[in-house]
Amino acid sequence: MKDVKVLELDKYELGIIINALNEFRNKLIYEEKDSEAVDEVLLKVLEAPQKKRMFPRKYVEER
Repeated sequence: MKDVKVLELDKYELGIIINALNEFRNKLIYEEKDSEAVDEVLLKVLEAPQKKRMFPRKYVEER
């Protein structure tokens, strides 16, 4: 069984993570090292679904 962690990030934090992973990936490619693990994590971050916020039913009915 996988141990799964869930992070809640805003757009700014997500951008920082994507940028850091991409820079690390580029460094590994430049050094001619295997970047497969970083590639997989970067794709997971890029393809992660956005959590939709649920509003209380009372708020929705008032609109």
